Amino acid sequence: MSFPVTRMRRLRQSSALREMLAETALSANDFIMPLFVRPGKGVRNPISSMPGNYQMSIDVLVEACEELLAAGVRMVILFGIPEHKDAVGSEGYADDGIIQCAVRALRENVPEMLVCTDVCLCEYTDHGHCGVIRDGRVDNDPTLDLLTEMSLSHARAGAHVVAPSDMMDGRIGAVRNALDADGFDQTVIMAYSAKYASSFYGPFRDAAESPPQFGDRRAYQMDFRNAREAGREIALDIAEGADIVMVKPALPYLDIIRTVRDSVSLPVAAYSVSGEFAMVKAAAANGWLDERRVALEMLYSIKRAGADLILTYWACDAARWLKEDGACL
Repeated sequence: MSFPVTRMRRLRQSSALREMLAETALSANDFIMPLFVRPGKGVRNPISSMPGNYQMSIDVLVEACEELLAAGVRMVILFGIPEHKDAVGSEGYADDGIIQCAVRALRENVPEMLVCTDVCLCEYTDHGHCGVIRDGRVDNDPTLDLLTEMSLSHARAGAHVVAPSDMMDGRIGAVRNALDADGFDQTVIMAYSAKYASSFYGPFRDAAESPPQFGDRRAYQMDFRNAREAGREIALDIAEGADIVMVKPALPYLDIIRTVRDSVSLPVAAYSVSGEFAMVKAAAANGWLDERRVALEMLYSIKRAGADLILTYWACDAARWLKEDGACL
């Protein structure tokens, strides 16, 4: 039936009706907070391109995780800034590496927090690329050995989830086989399955001190013009043993999130990346946007597209906003 019998506005006329009929639910349980950890004590270095985010020493990291738990956020993903970098990123898979020490500290001091670790060499190599360089290019297969060592070192330290983000072919199978063989068959793998070569990563590279020193990452991260390719990457990671698949970035790739959600039964994660965060922060600082309203609209759209988990720098703030009356409208 059409107007005037059908009046769509009837169901929008009050806050109570809108809340009862909302099709998409969002909660703190959906969020994973990215955190940056570096050596030292009492370190809380502001990240200028990501206001409100910091490079933290382990003692400060513990305090941040306690605050996150109090807000209702139950998982963090850790990115490390090492003391020294070299050609093969050796501090990334050292037993006394910054991430390994941070995981142990969190497991001891904040045992309720789920700890996920980023598995990639870019933060630890002096060239800033995600693997072993041979003849001026990233050599896939030797890189798998190092990613495997890194995953094992994280699992031994106590990581609940490892998240390979390097986009090397075959790395999920290599990591799964190594974890299982070493007795870590219960360690979850969250695969960065459809990770695009995006211009939205700039602030993250400032935070992690990991920009490539030559070239770029388009030879291993995905072309942003491609959609069907994402399906192939997802299928391969699932076949190799991924427990959770991820799309990164989130907001410019809502179509990919929806396609993945419709085609797989595994949990789907989406990473709302640093550029998405920084743009809103900059606009809000200029009075052009309402940060809270825009951030929640973005997060709801990512959830509506099909994401079960959202990696977001708004995790703590959004969890608090959602506890407040009328936070989403």
